Amino acid sequence: MSLAGAPHPSSQIRLGLANLGDGVGLRPVHFPHLLHTPPAGWGVDWFEIISENFIGNFGYAAHVLEQVAAHRPIVMHGVSLSIGSAAPLDRDYLRELRDLARRVRPAWISDHLCWTGVAGINTHDLLPLPLTAACLAHVAERVRAVQEFLGRPLILENPSTYLEFAASRMPEWEFLARLTEMTGCGLLLDVNNVYVSSVNHGFDPVAYIDAIPADRVVQIHLAGHTDRGTHLIDTHDHPVAAPVWRLYARAQQRIGGCATLLEWDADIPDYPDLLAELAKAKAARAGKLPAIGPVAAAAREAVSTPVSYQLGYAAG
Repeated sequence: MSLAGAPHPSSQIRLGLANLGDGVGLRPVHFPHLLHTPPAGWGVDWFEIISENFIGNFGYAAHVLEQVAAHRPIVMHGVSLSIGSAAPLDRDYLRELRDLARRVRPAWISDHLCWTGVAGINTHDLLPLPLTAACLAHVAERVRAVQEFLGRPLILENPSTYLEFAASRMPEWEFLARLTEMTGCGLLLDVNNVYVSSVNHGFDPVAYIDAIPADRVVQIHLAGHTDRGTHLIDTHDHPVAAPVWRLYARAQQRIGGCATLLEWDADIPDYPDLLAELAKAKAARAGKLPAIGPVAAAAREAVSTPVSYQLGYAAG
């Protein structure tokens, strides 16, 4: 059975893709609330799913997705494409992704600028790339192949990173800008990842935001992170930090408005509290930055998400 999201008005069109407004991730903890609340009371313009959680899933989660997609646009966000891997593209995975897209009819499909494994081994992490001309050519060839297979532009997200290759010869923002020129792909700008990586590697996050090709940014991610003292980790288990809100406001002003998604994948709050955090995005766009204290240091081991969330979903 086909799923179809309701159309949504847009003031900005990028790569033929609409500005969907403000959304949240579709997570199992909120399934009962969504099923028992009229769509008019959902409080969001759209939902994002982790693609791997719905591939081959025709049970309860698929039923919820069908109900939600009948009333809101859906975006598919993946963690397994491994676009930067030296291994051949996983054609079986791509077929499953295409089959899911035929069911869901998403507004777009996204994944990360990273690699997740090689030689058939999945590390279950979003690993950084050497930012070189050779790697750029390699990734561009794979992006073009994926876009041809899926029959649509691929939207790629900047990941949070915790180490860099000594061989890198360009900053990540230049790599992404050149990749969009070579392939026509779009960008999912994760401003929390920009901030996390800027602290971990010592670059200026504002320079990153200002260098990204604004006309290629289709979506922005917001999320919370964890402070480990010597570094930050993208954990998606806290409210959005004040420096991230400042970057978000700058990005939206520069881009001219695009879809916003609040990610929260661990210690997920009740749905009304999630909506309260998402509402800060509208205020930030209007120049009213939330008054937020510093991020508390982690009291337990932190794990980067959304890969950890996808693993927990599968185990559950």
